[in-house]
Amino acid sequence: MTDRLSRRGFLASTAVALGTAGLAGCASETSGPQARGQGDAPKEVFTAPSRKLSGSLTILMWSHFVPRHDRWFDRFAADWGRRVGVNVRVDHINTVDVPRRAASEIQARQGHDLIQHIAPFSQYEPAVLDMNDVVQEASRRWGQQIELCRRSSYNPNTRRFYCFCPGWSPDPGNYRRSMWQQAGLPNGPSSWEELLTGAAEIKRRTGVPCGIGLSPETDSNMAARALLWSFGASEQDAAEKVVINSPEAVAAVEYMTRLWKQAETSEVFSWVPASNNQALIAGKSSYILNSISAWRTAMGTNPKIGDDVFFVPALRGPKAALAAQHVIQQWIVPKHAANPDAAKEFLLHYTANFPSVTYQSELYDLPGWPSLVPQLNGWLDKDPFGSKPPNKLALLKNAASWSANIGYPGPSNPAIGEIFSTNVLPTMFGRAARGQVSARQAVADAEWQMNAIFKNWRDRKLVGG
Repeated sequence: MTDRLSRRGFLASTAVALGTAGLAGCASETSGPQARGQGDAPKEVFTAPSRKLSGSLTILMWSHFVPRHDRWFDRFAADWGRRVGVNVRVDHINTVDVPRRAASEIQARQGHDLIQHIAPFSQYEPAVLDMNDVVQEASRRWGQQIELCRRSSYNPNTRRFYCFCPGWSPDPGNYRRSMWQQAGLPNGPSSWEELLTGAAEIKRRTGVPCGIGLSPETDSNMAARALLWSFGASEQDAAEKVVINSPEAVAAVEYMTRLWKQAETSEVFSWVPASNNQALIAGKSSYILNSISAWRTAMGTNPKIGDDVFFVPALRGPKAALAAQHVIQQWIVPKHAANPDAAKEFLLHYTANFPSVTYQSELYDLPGWPSLVPQLNGWLDKDPFGSKPPNKLALLKNAASWSANIGYPGPSNPAIGEIFSTNVLPTMFGRAARGQVSARQAVADAEWQMNAIFKNWRDRKLVGG
């Protein structure tokens, strides 16, 4: 077969080695290979399929925030394809377009065999295949999956894995050290209260605002949850009962209103997922909640700012110090998939090569099965890509301890997925910050929306409580 590589983002008609997902009979793959030294890319592993496959496999996924990953991924698929006879097409699209495209294909009952998104897709559980067999096989090979990834992919009410979650990305605070030194906090804020006082002082001195979004988009959704959890509030409790209407939630909304008035600008009401990255790289934000991608970009395009960006873990609130994950890999196989066995085996092969995923994403993507990447802590202590200082990312070694799944303290059930995708929480915070309603009314309105969503899914026996 010949490989035809069209414009960036589309890999067409490449043969990819894929095996059956009968899984008990899958050929075994070795665990994550060791990098030979700092800066050396890990070797990839390959598993011959346990039976001959044919046909094609189509994959829809986001355009990664670290472009190096997609260049690697497309080559990875092409190389695998040359070894067996399944044709694979990989379509990369902007992350904000993935939910709309997935919804359209699922409604039409035709489209890609395998879809990846970076936020909860639990609302599609009725329309996707159970991934329990893939998860069981992955756990047999590589041990225990981290709880964050498990709770982001498993519905305890139906006992189904509605998606496969092999990796995730933390959401630390990104801050400009030179600016925070002027505010008397050279190591950045450690609490939400320090964020407010420090960011307000920086804005007063320099005119540079803080960058916490209040827009209907992914990053604002993550920030909203981190703030709620740290104040002792949440959307649901562990039993999946709506509990948003609480004094703690009202206090969190009141805090966000103060932060916006004292330290932000109106731009945050119209941000998209790339906006806070762009603001930090351009020197127009003192602090953002984000993965490491903005900093990685700055390292190449504006090293002066890149060297000045440092990280802090989840900010401490009155009750806790928790952050949402920034990215949670959600790989779904829709029921309309023409080649589900190939899709499932591809996921196992991709997961087996997670050392390469982590390395080629420049340490953006962390493993859901930690045993696969034993060299991770070494990379975080001494960045293979030349950070200054080399251990700038060392705080991510325990990121799972201060990160929580969307829906915490309950699971990422279909109701939570719908609440996330319809941006109920950033809208709640934004309405109060703008002065359209009081904090108390904003929370009460959000509760009304959430109760309606939960009732719909509970009536379908897909949510507990």
